[in-house]
Amino acid sequence: MANIKSQKKRILTNEKSRQRNAAVKSELRTAIRAVNTAVAAEDKDAASAALVAAGRKIDKAATKGVLHKNNAANHKSAISKKVNAL
Repeated sequence: MANIKSQKKRILTNEKSRQRNAAVKSELRTAIRAVNTAVAAEDKDAASAALVAAGRKIDKAATKGVLHKNNAANHKSAISKKVNAL
């Protein structure tokens, strides 16, 4: 454990952000999985609805700094390719 007061504070805030980032990433994986299952079932309407929801979550994660903007763009591109292929 750190001895410096400011470092003790950083440890606490880092832990909070780590937990928040983990929750957001889990939400993202769930949203992307919803798109993939709709694509696998060849349900165009459900896939496009899931794509919109996942796109919003990916954009929000990139804005908050959980994902890098290029990584977010790659995720969105990959799932939209799958949906557009239907």
